[in-house]
Amino acid sequence: MKQNIVKTLALGTLLTFGFSNAQNKPKVVLDNFFNNEKKENKETKALESWHYTWNDTTNGGFSLLGEIFQKQGAEISTLTTAPIKKDLKNANIYIIVDPDIDKEAYGGKANLIDANSIKNLVDWVKKGGVLVLLSNDNGNSEFEHFNQLAEKFGIHFNDDSYNRVQGREFEQGKVMVPAGNEIFSEQKLYMKEVSTIDVKAPAKAILTAEGKNIGAIAKVGKGTVFALGDPWCYNEYIDGKKLPADFTNYQGTEEWVKWLLKQASKK
Repeated sequence: MKQNIVKTLALGTLLTFGFSNAQNKPKVVLDNFFNNEKKENKETKALESWHYTWNDTTNGGFSLLGEIFQKQGAEISTLTTAPIKKDLKNANIYIIVDPDIDKEAYGGKANLIDANSIKNLVDWVKKGGVLVLLSNDNGNSEFEHFNQLAEKFGIHFNDDSYNRVQGREFEQGKVMVPAGNEIFSEQKLYMKEVSTIDVKAPAKAILTAEGKNIGAIAKVGKGTVFALGDPWCYNEYIDGKKLPADFTNYQGTEEWVKWLLKQASKK
């Protein structure tokens, strides 16, 4: 019995990328305030959060992404309010995905990223936080206020749309990752209808499509920012059911999650 306990603890330490022990799991917090879409449950008639949320098992959900984080030793949670210092204090990774425009938001009024949230997030990153910013393309994401945050790190999401895909012409959405990428191994990812990104110091490009930057990272203080112009790792594109077998979105998501947790372990 004692031997099994030792083995379990050793495994926990390995999976948490340097976090002190299995009880000290890295905490991954997903925003559900700036992205606040809801729909009625057909059975209970209650309103439920959906679209890029941990508990959404439909095509547009992040349930599989949540499972990948958990398999790597992380603890996942959701924040339904704007981030304040208290919320961020114990968070290692904070993710904002596809901030709402009014037509998508619950009640028809989007919660826009405000100056206080920006200050809290910038201070938190400087202290070692890992901030993930996943935009969407033209007409499907809020850009003005999202960019007020992103630009603090040298990142600007352009209000455009590249890698557009007609029907099931999946090749139109390919993103080829060359050898030597800081995050991903050499592989073929699928990201369709992506907003491009302009970068300046301290940010640098990490992924391109059609000759345009679509992914970037920035090191700020002790922390890290990752930005991508698409919520690319939702269930539909990592469950292995829709994409041709030569696309490696699940593998890419695993590599990305491991990289994020490695950055968080430096906090």
